[in-house]
Amino acid sequence: MAAWATGILALLVLVPLAARRGFEDLLATHWNASGEPDGAHPLWAVVLVPAAIWVALVTGAVFWRAARRWRGAVLVSCGVLLAGAQVSLVRANLSHADWHDADPVTVGAVSTVVAAGAAGLVGVLASGRRASAASRGQGPRMDIPAGERRVWLASAENRWLYLLAAVLGVGAPAAQLVGFGDRTAPMWLLTVPFVFASVSVLACASVRVRVTERGMDVAFGPLGWPVRRWDAADIEWARAENRRPAQVGGWGYRLSGLGTTVMLRSGACLVIRARGKNFAVSVDDAERGAALLNSLAGAHTERP
Repeated sequence: MAAWATGILALLVLVPLAARRGFEDLLATHWNASGEPDGAHPLWAVVLVPAAIWVALVTGAVFWRAARRWRGAVLVSCGVLLAGAQVSLVRANLSHADWHDADPVTVGAVSTVVAAGAAGLVGVLASGRRASAASRGQGPRMDIPAGERRVWLASAENRWLYLLAAVLGVGAPAAQLVGFGDRTAPMWLLTVPFVFASVSVLACASVRVRVTERGMDVAFGPLGWPVRRWDAADIEWARAENRRPAQVGGWGYRLSGLGTTVMLRSGACLVIRARGKNFAVSVDDAERGAALLNSLAGAHTERP
């Protein structure tokens, strides 16, 4: 999902900037029932407004718990809708010196709505799939002598995601240097979307996992922030499972029918079920981490 969010953001920003020489600073942004343009906005607004809407949608989908079940469908549908609308708007304004002469967008608008609806339906069907449930006793366990404490640490990183974050980080200055930016608009209008995308990808490029008697912590990015935490008492089971990027939809922070997966490399993943949801992270020595988690979760359950 990180790649999808980044790709849509890049499209919303780069399409109007790359085509800016095909129209004046004002672009038609609203059409009446007869298909004639009756409203316009400057280029910086055409770039910033949909980008800001998309950033808000992605942020809400990631951090709003109530929306997690359907966030894949929402982001796919809204991404197609915003991208289609941006492409249709730019295409209608191309080669017109005056925004009053912009072409109609009826066909593009209808096609975009139909495509967004179809994408949303596919996302709903995909979100409806659930990974098969397993009981607590099916996972491996680790024998922990009385009075001893065990800690398990693991980490993983993806250098390609580091490279993508670096490319996005220099995207805005590069666009200014080649003359794509609107010289009358403040620099931050162009740099903020790129910086946000770069930081988001960087946060998904590496993870550090720690299992203690309290539960499990997963820290993202080179600074170890943000952090997701699960109490040992909330973990129903844990196991090691081999997964491939194709199974979960790609690299990075992914949402699929298998639940949430932090996919940094193919192979063994530590998979837990907690609070009725599945979470997986691709790290080495996942079997040992799963065994320790099952033992800690069992110890919390067996306490009077």
